[in-house]
Amino acid sequence: MNLRTASLLAAALLSAGAAHANTELVIATVNNGHMIEMQKLGKHFEAANPGVKLKWVTLEEGVLRQRVTTDIATKGGQFDIMTIGLYEAPIWSKKGWLKPIATDAAYDVDDLLPAIRSGLSHEGKLYAAPFYAESSMLMYRKDLADKAGVQMPEQPTWAQVKDFAAKAHDPKAGVYGMCLRGKPGWGDNMALLTTMVNTHGGQWFDMQWKPQIDSKPWKDAIGFYVDLMKQYGPPGASANSFNENLALFNEGKCAMWVDATIAASFISDPKQSKVADKVAFAQAPVATTPKGANWLWSWNLAIPASSTKDAAAQAFIKWATSRDYINLVAKEQGWAMVPTGTRKSTYANPEFQKVAKFAAAEKKAIDSANPNDSTLPKSPYVGVQYAAIPEFQAIGIAVGQQMSAALSGKVTVEQALKTAQTMAEREMKKAGYYK
Repeated sequence: MNLRTASLLAAALLSAGAAHANTELVIATVNNGHMIEMQKLGKHFEAANPGVKLKWVTLEEGVLRQRVTTDIATKGGQFDIMTIGLYEAPIWSKKGWLKPIATDAAYDVDDLLPAIRSGLSHEGKLYAAPFYAESSMLMYRKDLADKAGVQMPEQPTWAQVKDFAAKAHDPKAGVYGMCLRGKPGWGDNMALLTTMVNTHGGQWFDMQWKPQIDSKPWKDAIGFYVDLMKQYGPPGASANSFNENLALFNEGKCAMWVDATIAASFISDPKQSKVADKVAFAQAPVATTPKGANWLWSWNLAIPASSTKDAAAQAFIKWATSRDYINLVAKEQGWAMVPTGTRKSTYANPEFQKVAKFAAAEKKAIDSANPNDSTLPKSPYVGVQYAAIPEFQAIGIAVGQQMSAALSGKVTVEQALKTAQTMAEREMKKAGYYK
């Protein structure tokens, strides 16, 4: 090695070290189990990257969303890494608010599940790396199905589901035929209800961006939902979201539940669930079309364009969303606790398959969800259970409140849909989508 080559190599090593020397990475994240585990395991990253210190800002989902949206829109620069959803990724990458993720051969981007990779990419580049992902599916009590003489198909119709709900519903014994989300919010009741609208042949907006909430598919879907829950749901269902229904199911109080695939690992865990040995899984129910019957969501790590610590941020994201990280969680916590929904290699792993009896159903649900084609009529938006436009959050929250009011009997389904349509039209006109 000549002197010039040696000095160039030394300079390169020095600059690589400098990129990491005394760097504090501020990471905004959500306060759920998988993210709390990531914080605990962060010490492994710090040990492998001397000079980098991780500083965590852990927030509830709604607060996190507010904080990171304000920061990125104003170029505030408070965070070096943000936890963002599948909703924000396409909007923010198009606006130039995120740095592309620099992947290499070791990261193996082809190992990412295609539906998730596609949802996080813009013009062929990955703009956020998936930490864990989920779809939705039907979780049910196999013992109650057997008792009722019901053979659950791999993908039932909503009519078949209602039939089983009627047979299993036994409030005196503390069992309700169906548990579903009722709590208002674009990511609460509207996540479920949008999939029900999709499979009944509906959509949020037509190709001219005109809201379609007062259409027949919406009336059919919401009418069916309200009727199903009034007859066979638990009392106070309009206040229930994921956590409330999880608690009910784990107590043995739900014959069925349609919700996030991530729930499967909790309800089949004997430490948490009284019915762990009695649960089975099927694909989310369908009606007129299978399109958009099950949602797609992921929590992802992204780098705001304002970050000045690109090298260290890229290194951390690659570490936290890698195959090695999944193996580290398995070593520390066991395969039942690994973040799922992101990599093909997780589902191919025999150790994971052994402990996760839901694995095949979960992967099938994620693979079948297509954010670019989730409605029977052509739609101008990307997203299965949401429309990836900035105005959707406000519209989804307002519509969710109307649907919750219909479920609790404060208004009729027709009134709720009419009010929701008027509000959505007003918002879309104000934002200039149509006149």
